Amino acid sequence: MDRLISLEPSNLVPIRIRKGQRCYGELTLRNVMYTMPVAFRLQPMDKNHYTVRPQSGIISPLTTVTIQITYESHQHSVVPESFPYCDDSFLLHSVVVPGAAVKKSTSTFDTIPNEWFTSRKKQVFIDSAIKVMFVGSPVLTQLVINGAMDEIRDVLDKSDPAWKAVESADADGRTLLHLAISQHRPDLVQLLLEFEPDVEVPSGSGSTPLEAAAALGETLIVELLLAHRANVERSEPSSWGSIHFAAGGGHLEILKLLLLKNANINALTKDGNSALHIAVEERRRDCARELLTNDARTDIRNSNDGDTPLHIAAALGDDHMIKLLLQKGANKDIRNKVGKTAYDVAAEHGHNRLYDALRLGESLSIAAWKGEVRTMQRLLENGASLNGRDQQGWTALHRASFKGHLDAVRMLIQKGIDINAKDVDGYTALHCAVESGQVEVIELLVKKGAEVESKTKKGVTAIQIAESLNYSGITRILIYGGATKDGSSVKKYGLPPTSLVSFGKGKIKKKNVMNVGNSYERTRTMTAI
Repeated sequence: MDRLISLEPSNLVPIRIRKGQRCYGELTLRNVMYTMPVAFRLQPMDKNHYTVRPQSGIISPLTTVTIQITYESHQHSVVPESFPYCDDSFLLHSVVVPGAAVKKSTSTFDTIPNEWFTSRKKQVFIDSAIKVMFVGSPVLTQLVINGAMDEIRDVLDKSDPAWKAVESADADGRTLLHLAISQHRPDLVQLLLEFEPDVEVPSGSGSTPLEAAAALGETLIVELLLAHRANVERSEPSSWGSIHFAAGGGHLEILKLLLLKNANINALTKDGNSALHIAVEERRRDCARELLTNDARTDIRNSNDGDTPLHIAAALGDDHMIKLLLQKGANKDIRNKVGKTAYDVAAEHGHNRLYDALRLGESLSIAAWKGEVRTMQRLLENGASLNGRDQQGWTALHRASFKGHLDAVRMLIQKGIDINAKDVDGYTALHCAVESGQVEVIELLVKKGAEVESKTKKGVTAIQIAESLNYSGITRILIYGGATKDGSSVKKYGLPPTSLVSFGKGKIKKKNVMNVGNSYERTRTMTAI
């Protein structure tokens, strides 16, 4: 630095590069002389790329003049070949000019005679340390893509204002934060956040930095953005919010962070899907479980077709997800916009095995309980599981046998139902039929191979039940079918002869079932079966 002029703020000229616009920077020269005016001349070493206005002039004592330096690139690329620093420099000549008049119009500065700076009679000071630094959006964009931490900081420090520079965007509308996130660089994100950018500025696609980080599964970046108070709700331009990206991508830790920040768990995408819809569709079971644990609603119908998460799981045939949703209270009876339940959707996609998983097997049980054979036929044709069970482990055969619906029992046996299936207490259909005194059903079951010696979990056989209830006719049927008569069985069962009896399947009056048994003795024989 010479002794006549100081450079402000430094000897480094920041030139802002802007696509399609004039690229220029400014340099301020201050006359440090207290009493004498100083003449200056500023010349670029490369006159093909730079224009200086004013190139020369006179500065009054202790005053300043601002020089504009225009950069003219002759290359196709917007960003200079060397950036952010380059080897280009300027020569600053200065000389004291006692008594020189200072013109007010800077446009006349360039009329300073060149001989002022070449005369040997005057002491001319020369400064060759003035350098160029390229700043601006294209430069910062390329530096972030290159991951050049030190250069990024230098350029932002030289940018005015820095917060505006850090919000620079590329041709696709991606801000520097978006670019750093796409580079999977939390260190770059942290550096950019030091300059306090607006963390809600969306990219060209409409996503905020937080939404972009959630989509990529960048947990540390999400934490940094949340620490800078990034909004956890879906931005207006974006189709999905952060919670949807996290759930759809299976990014469980990010999902937990968002929920800790009170993200709306039931917020919808633009097409009306909740995070639970998306987690189910993408088979993200851990995320679905986390959402359900935090009370995500299972009854939301999306705006496209009115499907709930259960409809989506049914269409995919995802047994595990269906079970999870049902455990959390999903309503299987909700219909979508075309009137279909989740099972209807499952059947439409060929997932008939989901009949019982969707708990529609109860329809078969109800039909069996009522003896509605045609309904049972239709349900089985539509995919009902023949050996499906209810919560007590009863099959349709248990129910039909207990109620004495002979035609229903016969149809189920013809279909191949497991005749000896046991419920949670070890009861077979034969136990149920004996308990309720259904003689004709007992005859059919015995004839079709029911195990007459089968025991419940408490060790009770069908003949013990019959003897306890004094069903002499039923006892003979069982003996004829191969049951062993234990003389102590009645005593072991310990049932009083005149009480209401119950074996866990409902109460029936003793006198009624005794009449059924006696009636059988008078009118039927085993040979008539």
